[in-house]
Amino acid sequence: MTTEGSTTTAITLRKAAKSDGFRLHQLVAQCPPLDPNSMYCNLLQCTHFADTCVAAELDGELVGFISGYIPPQQPDTLFVWQVAVHEKGRGQGLAKRMLKDIVSREVCRDVTHLETTITKDNEASWALFRSFARDLGAGLEFNEHFEKAAHFGGLHDSEFLLRIGPFSQPVT
Repeated sequence: MTTEGSTTTAITLRKAAKSDGFRLHQLVAQCPPLDPNSMYCNLLQCTHFADTCVAAELDGELVGFISGYIPPQQPDTLFVWQVAVHEKGRGQGLAKRMLKDIVSREVCRDVTHLETTITKDNEASWALFRSFARDLGAGLEFNEHFEKAAHFGGLHDSEFLLRIGPFSQPVT
């Protein structure tokens, strides 16, 4: 919630929609150091993966978004692709609230694990996912997954695969 004077405005969460694609593209651009995807990719996230993505709005403005999907080979796992929180939504536990929203959905009824990749220096993401695991009483493990030289041609820092679980429903 945001308080300005005597007015309180709640950040609302909802499933992603096709109309979020362009707004997601803009949000990611405003949230460095996030890697931008193509606008078309963002449209696919908001349509093909809408059930496992969450949009956060404040006064009609997109201030947060998590994109994720359930890998076909791992029906018990939610893979979180990207977490974006605009400065207007920071400091309120919004990212963790969005994670819990997705995992508590019917589409995730068989999900017992969450995976994501994080660069070593992304302290905010490490703190978020460690806190999420603590809240769920779940284990957390990680290892280098995409290596700087071998997978990114030396142009991007290595990404560590973080796995949380097992956990059970509900998580709200």
